[in-house]
Amino acid sequence: MLDTIRSQSAAAMQALVQDAKLIPGEIVVVGCSSSEVGGHKIGTDSSPEVARAIVEGMLPILQREGLYLAAQCCEHLGRALIIEYDAAMRYGLAPVNVIPQPKAGGSFATAAYQAFRHPVAVESLHAQAAAGLDIGGTLIGMHLRPVAVPLRLPMRQLGDAILLAARTRPKFVGGSRAVYDSNLL
Repeated sequence: MLDTIRSQSAAAMQALVQDAKLIPGEIVVVGCSSSEVGGHKIGTDSSPEVARAIVEGMLPILQREGLYLAAQCCEHLGRALIIEYDAAMRYGLAPVNVIPQPKAGGSFATAAYQAFRHPVAVESLHAQAAAGLDIGGTLIGMHLRPVAVPLRLPMRQLGDAILLAARTRPKFVGGSRAVYDSNLL
């Protein structure tokens, strides 16, 4: 089961990276309910093993592409995020003092914290994430840039959890005479 989840996670992240037109240095936010992945109601059966498999599937792809993972904590930590220190400094995000745990922050954020080179928690990304994955109804929209565009990935589930994806694009400004860069749509 864990090998399947690991490979599904890698495939989902690869599809997101491919479809989202991401640039090295950008942030990808992921919210994940390991309970939902395992077929249980969100918040009822947190699984560190499932979460670790998901991080192991996603992180190498993001690192290869020069992208930062922001792992959303659960509501017990106010949906704070775990991110690499370098990303926090690059985006001007002030670290806060908390270490996620499976029942206070969630197994996914805990697994990311354990996998990162220099993890820190931040309260908010200030709507700086360029793209994201919502695994199991974790509601990541608050972390995305203002114009989020839904993506339809080849897979609709990760384990038993619903999988939703989004990318962002710059806002349109101007009026009827404005010309837009089609590469940014």
